[in-house]
Amino acid sequence: MNFLTGQYIHRRTFLRGMGASLGLPLLDAMVPAGRERPPALRASMERPRLIAMEQSHGSAGSNQWGATQNLWSPVEGGRDFDLGPTSMSPLEPFRDYLTIVSNTDARMAEAFSPQEIGGDHFRSTATFLTHAHAKQTEGSDVYVGTSMDQLYAQRFGQDTPIPSMQLCIEPVDQSGGCPYNYSCVYTDSMSWKSPTEPLPMVQNPRQVFDQLFGAGGSPEERASRLRTRGSMLDVLVNRIGELARDLGGEDRNRLEHYLNDVRELERRIQLTEERNASGEERELPEAPAGVPDSFREHVETMFDLQVLAFQQDLTRVFTLKLSRDASARVYPESGVNAGFHPLSHHANNEQEILRFAQLNTYHVSTVTYLLDKLKNAMEGDTHLLDKTAVIYGSAMGDPNLHNHRRLPLFVAGKANGKLSGNLHLRAPEGTPMANVFLSLMHMLGLEDIESFGDSTGAMALNFPGTVSTVSAS
Repeated sequence: MNFLTGQYIHRRTFLRGMGASLGLPLLDAMVPAGRERPPALRASMERPRLIAMEQSHGSAGSNQWGATQNLWSPVEGGRDFDLGPTSMSPLEPFRDYLTIVSNTDARMAEAFSPQEIGGDHFRSTATFLTHAHAKQTEGSDVYVGTSMDQLYAQRFGQDTPIPSMQLCIEPVDQSGGCPYNYSCVYTDSMSWKSPTEPLPMVQNPRQVFDQLFGAGGSPEERASRLRTRGSMLDVLVNRIGELARDLGGEDRNRLEHYLNDVRELERRIQLTEERNASGEERELPEAPAGVPDSFREHVETMFDLQVLAFQQDLTRVFTLKLSRDASARVYPESGVNAGFHPLSHHANNEQEILRFAQLNTYHVSTVTYLLDKLKNAMEGDTHLLDKTAVIYGSAMGDPNLHNHRRLPLFVAGKANGKLSGNLHLRAPEGTPMANVFLSLMHMLGLEDIESFGDSTGAMALNFPGTVSTVSAS
């Protein structure tokens, strides 16, 4: 390869060897000087990335008293809002990338008949990204709606090796019926390819890593590398060296930084597997060996995998379910020693509501790791946080009542210039959260979609004239 004479690397270049497949980050050598950019390159540079995260059990600020204390949403609307009292306070360093939308509803998660009363946990996850009402059934005849992440992936993810990926932190492998005559698939699936096709989620970081990097094409290869503590990159060292010799200085530095990130992530996964296979007592004895016992460590590993996938343009769409509905998990790092679901039923006790808010703050604090990683991952002349929309929210409002009003929701990132950030929008009473998602879909390039779920119209997510538009065509 000689890039000084007009040749360039294809955006879909992979380094392969012995079951390993390594995609590359965007390099200057992939951009042909003075020539029209190939479609694959244009798409990888211009298409927004999407991450949608659901946190079960709503928020303390969705409670009537909690709302008066601004435990979730700020007092002020507009740009001069104070995050201090809220559970979003850890996001202060990223306020320029933060769009808060408060006071929306997910009425499609409510009970439509007396037989559905009590089943809110087993509708909420299925409703969050579909804003459709889940059919009450314990059988295979499930029905809800196509989720917004899949609408985006079906339109703009087909030119990537993996159209979308679905991840989770807690196990979601129950089969058959859950309580209140609902199939467990409703609470086990955020993403729906169609109203009848839920997509499974992956909990084990090792499985995600191997899918992204083709590491160990057979169980024997994976077992061999684990025994030797070798890296997937070791089998590609010659190919990496050949590529690096033909790159300019900046590209070599970019490639080296990227490879260091890959190697460090693989090392951490290996250490987790070794620790969990050592025979020492585990906090999560039923979890696979590749799953860290620490919630924060697990979440950060999943975030690292998402950023590396975006850098390679292997996929542009992720969903991540942060907790299982009705989970009693305790988060020691939060300073709260009560289980998540039990504490969410605070019986309107103000001190318990404040403890629940502390737990909400802890969960939000983990997202700052992702935002920082995206902001430090350069692609062309900007970083991935400028190109990404990170949705965080829930279709559950006040968990003590199992209602679906005053829902927690924020979007971080600029969605490739479509979101201005540094904005708190308080929706009029009765506004469906689906209105926000409809607007986001328009910003992501799905302008022809006129309605979504129970939407009543797109909700404007910017002040007029505050953002630049970037063509994704």
